[in-house]
Amino acid sequence: MKVLIVNQQEVARLLPMPECIEAMAQALKALAEGKVVLPLRQVMVLPDKKAALASMPAYSQALNAIGVKVITVFPDNTGTQYDSHQGAVLLFEAEHGSLRAIVDASEVTAIRTAAVSAVATRLLAREDAGDLAILGSGVQARTHLEAMLQVRKIRRIRVWSRTPEHARTFAERESRRHAVEIEPANSARGAVRGADIICTATSSREPVLKGDWVSPGAHINAVGASLPTARELDTELVKRCRLFVDRRESALNEAGDFLIPRSEGAIGDDHIQGEIGEILAGKIAGRKSAKEITLFKSLGLAVEDLASVEHIYRRALEERTGTWVELGGGRREGA
Repeated sequence: MKVLIVNQQEVARLLPMPECIEAMAQALKALAEGKVVLPLRQVMVLPDKKAALASMPAYSQALNAIGVKVITVFPDNTGTQYDSHQGAVLLFEAEHGSLRAIVDASEVTAIRTAAVSAVATRLLAREDAGDLAILGSGVQARTHLEAMLQVRKIRRIRVWSRTPEHARTFAERESRRHAVEIEPANSARGAVRGADIICTATSSREPVLKGDWVSPGAHINAVGASLPTARELDTELVKRCRLFVDRRESALNEAGDFLIPRSEGAIGDDHIQGEIGEILAGKIAGRKSAKEITLFKSLGLAVEDLASVEHIYRRALEERTGTWVELGGGRREGA
């Protein structure tokens, strides 16, 4: 059987941000409607506790497809030639279980994570929100800037990094790329002062954003921490927010930004208002007032990877691009 191989550069071309945003909205809505099988991810933490290997399977009835992402997570790769997330997403058709595609996971993860935040921002941020703060200056900071520009009219942009030079480099590069003005901030507090959209995209295990820094009416996308023991937001901030998640079960098991405040007795399970897909499906309401602070805690779901690679596969077929290899999977004669 022939299998399509899609490399990192091809992913970026075949999964443009606007199309990915719409694909993520459909995937999250299908999840809320019970049309997705989505086990919790399996994570093997390496002995030094600094890196991990994760396996993330999913099935989508709407796509009639099965997929699994196998990825390494090495946060200390920040600033090196290596992405912090490396691996592959495998796409299978669901009639015979045949492997259709093997797709670079680094670029899929970079694009779809920001696209999901864009869906959440479209649903939860105030309509007039346009003052953007980004904490972090890596891959997710780059894609989140692109995604936020798709869903709101952004009038001001500030970026902060623990390494000031990285913030300056990001501001110069992305200002040219998007023809916007980006201000590097000297502190995280200064970056978020007055902001009404805040994206935290750092590798920090300790809070980089505090409750008394955030203005009423802001919306926050927290994407950097994905372990029960790591968080980007302090307890006071999480208490102040109306909290939405990509998936409740995942948040209850994996989200340090939620689990640590809960362990301190500051919040309970009912602090989670619901899932983004439930808003899309009309099951729950999103923002209720102009003054409340909304928080989307993103962990990343396998169904998002599955929807992304299925979209890439269809685009590749239409454009006759990618590399096809004869891998196997057929029944051998006489066997």
